[in-house]
Amino acid sequence: MATDIRDTAHAVESSAVMGLLPARPRLLALGEPTHGEDTLLDVRNELFRQLVEQEGYGTIAIESDCMMGLVVDDYVTGGTGALDDVMERGFSHGWGASAANRELVRWIRAYNADRPVSGRLRFAGFDGPLEITGAASPRQSLTALHDYLAARVETDLLPCSADTLDRLLGTDDRWTEPTAMMDPSRSVGQSAEARELRLLADDLVALLDTETPQLFTAASRDDWDRARLYGRTATGLLRYHFWMADASPSRLTRLVSLRDSMMAGNLLALAERGSALLHAHNGHLQRAKSTMRMSSLPVEWWSAGAIVSARLGEEYAFLATALGTIPHQGVEAPAPDTVEGLLYALPEDRYLIDARRLATAVANAQPVPRVSPYFGYSPLDPAHLTGIDGIVFVKDIPPS
Repeated sequence: MATDIRDTAHAVESSAVMGLLPARPRLLALGEPTHGEDTLLDVRNELFRQLVEQEGYGTIAIESDCMMGLVVDDYVTGGTGALDDVMERGFSHGWGASAANRELVRWIRAYNADRPVSGRLRFAGFDGPLEITGAASPRQSLTALHDYLAARVETDLLPCSADTLDRLLGTDDRWTEPTAMMDPSRSVGQSAEARELRLLADDLVALLDTETPQLFTAASRDDWDRARLYGRTATGLLRYHFWMADASPSRLTRLVSLRDSMMAGNLLALAERGSALLHAHNGHLQRAKSTMRMSSLPVEWWSAGAIVSARLGEEYAFLATALGTIPHQGVEAPAPDTVEGLLYALPEDRYLIDARRLATAVANAQPVPRVSPYFGYSPLDPAHLTGIDGIVFVKDIPPS
């Protein structure tokens, strides 16, 4: 069996990736099984460099706040400012402290230096302004959408004034109340003001749609794309806050589903603009249903990758990353009867595996998922192999 698996192994290179796929996908996703390990991000950076240079991908998008990502995109496409400030203001989840993410931003800006505007590589965050413990205020996205429209359409077409939005939004700490994730009664999401804001946000998005012909002539396509992002984010956040205030048993399932739905909306918008490389947790990019436990309860939902794959078909491709050990997190050598254990037995430190051929090779072994001693790491589920286009395997992860 080891020989069969060895026959599916290739170097982690863009040519090998393309050799696994029936055609060049519009969205090519690379997942990771854990966050916060720069070794995995270094592998991502090198592979993405090759895919940009050799395959012409036009955007790199990561699992980070979509609104904050605009700061990075402005910088790498020629904007002024200091890299330190961009890393602080342009990433969520603490990703700005990563040396590998810093190198990615530096490289994209250098890549763009001598290129015309139309040929510059873009950066995007595709997560909502969300953390596992809560959600941002909709103020930034909602007021940005209103400002965009107010500057370009007749005033009497606007459903409300900026002052009305400000009054209804109130203070931002109402929306970011840290106890609301576990206590629905602490959420402002089903207040009278929040309900009215949902209607106004819907009207603003509808106005953006109906005025598209004029807006295309009054401003750039990039400005219109950003306005659509503001609209998706504002309506998504208001919907998320609404369900944060819900006390039903399906509350947590709705929240994780809404987060991935927001991700999927952002990814589909990127696909409209051109080809993009994506990076996030395997669980957000896989085609199979995602599962986890929250507050000791099992939660199951369709990931962003599953939604996008259903929409795009072969124009979406997914490479999962698997690994052998993370000694500094207590993840030791995998058991030989797991997928990771079979891959760990091969001599190379890093390689690319055809996941569907691997599924055939291990069919009789019946490996089972390993239970990780580290809650932040998710081993591959062997049942998902047929829904994965390729596996990037990294044998050992040293401390970042």
